[in-house]
Amino acid sequence: MIDVKDLFKSDYINKKVTVSGWIRNHRKQKEFGFIDFNDGTFFKNLQVVYDNSLDNFEDIQKLHIGSAITVTGKIIKSEGAGQDIEMKLESFVLEGDCPTEYPLQAKGRPTREFLREIAYLRPRTNLFNAVFRVRSLAAYAIHKYFQDNGFIYFHSPIITASDCEGAGEMFQVTTLDLNKIAESGKIDYSKDFFGKPAALTVSGQLQGETYALAYKKIYTFGPTFRAENSNTKTHASEFWMIEPEMAFCDLNGDMDVMEGMLKFVVKYVLDNAKEEMEFFDKFVEKGLIEKLTKLVNSHFTRVTHEEVITILKEAKVKWEFPPEYGEDIAREHEKYITEHFGGPVFITNWPKDIKAFYMKQNPDNKTVAAVDLEVPGAGELMGGSQREEDYDKLLKRIKELGMEEKDFEWYLNLRRFGGCVHAGFGMGFERLLIYLTGVDNIRDVIPYPRTPGNCDF
Repeated sequence: MIDVKDLFKSDYINKKVTVSGWIRNHRKQKEFGFIDFNDGTFFKNLQVVYDNSLDNFEDIQKLHIGSAITVTGKIIKSEGAGQDIEMKLESFVLEGDCPTEYPLQAKGRPTREFLREIAYLRPRTNLFNAVFRVRSLAAYAIHKYFQDNGFIYFHSPIITASDCEGAGEMFQVTTLDLNKIAESGKIDYSKDFFGKPAALTVSGQLQGETYALAYKKIYTFGPTFRAENSNTKTHASEFWMIEPEMAFCDLNGDMDVMEGMLKFVVKYVLDNAKEEMEFFDKFVEKGLIEKLTKLVNSHFTRVTHEEVITILKEAKVKWEFPPEYGEDIAREHEKYITEHFGGPVFITNWPKDIKAFYMKQNPDNKTVAAVDLEVPGAGELMGGSQREEDYDKLLKRIKELGMEEKDFEWYLNLRRFGGCVHAGFGMGFERLLIYLTGVDNIRDVIPYPRTPGNCDF
């Protein structure tokens, strides 16, 4: 038995083969029929053709959409449009029937909202079959880039006692009896599993830095969690993050890796998911392949936050959110800046007060050596910084923000015990997938989305 992928990638014309998979569609005529067959190994379906010369012709006409079958027949050149090859059926075995109430019938096109309600079935549709194959390929490409460039894959902890971002939007982990706590109104963390408050991680960065200062270059790639009560298209409570950390690396070196990784991953997907990308380009986002190809061949501009605000203020545009020095930029600003420079833009040296505590403070004491990467059509895709390597400055910043010094003693000690210039960045994997596929909702690029009020399957 072989895979359908092999039939499309190699020459099997006039050869007898056996394949197992599922019926995507079944078009029946009085004396013949066509089955759209897919085994999950290739995006395109194999058309299986049969006629009433089969001994069990009546039985095959009873096969339902969604059923699992094994088919044997000769591969021939197709006379119909839309496919190069097809199978002339000789025999079949019904492996698993599928009733007529199966929700993915050929008639009608279910909405993405409906498919989220049956997320366990949606990879059987063309759209989601393509999305999650690209997700797999992109994940492999990320690992390949870092492994080929000497990075160590570091598994950061899922359960943590530190809030990397300082926002406090974390899912608490506890074995305490919540009913008793509600009755008494008291919490004794000394009796909890870890003897202190613990939560699901929002980032593996801080722990990643510890390994970067031993291995020089590491990366994390794993799930992260944020208890942010948001229902936008770009927010989920559980998502995956890629977070490299590099010792003896400044902000410029950080941007070099950000650019190199992104170009490698995009090109890898374009080269290895041609059928899927053509599908997205045709049915999801017109011009997607051109957009991604242009990014691979683009020059990434580097400009400071102050320069960006000046450009925005001088632009003859009526902004919904007027740009201001010392403040964050809005989505409309991101779009304008990438159009202004005609491609991806690194925005550097952000105001200190709107960035995280661990970022390197610049000599002006107003900005930090931080960077956001803005890409055409998506806005911010990655964010990073040179990390503060000065013990005294980092301690002062922790105290300024009202954070507990004892909670970050180990992090501060990295600056005492052989510290050095180091930098890193983070990229939300699902945000990258939105950009790669044109599918604009994070719920549709992660297999089982976790959002406020939704934790099914």
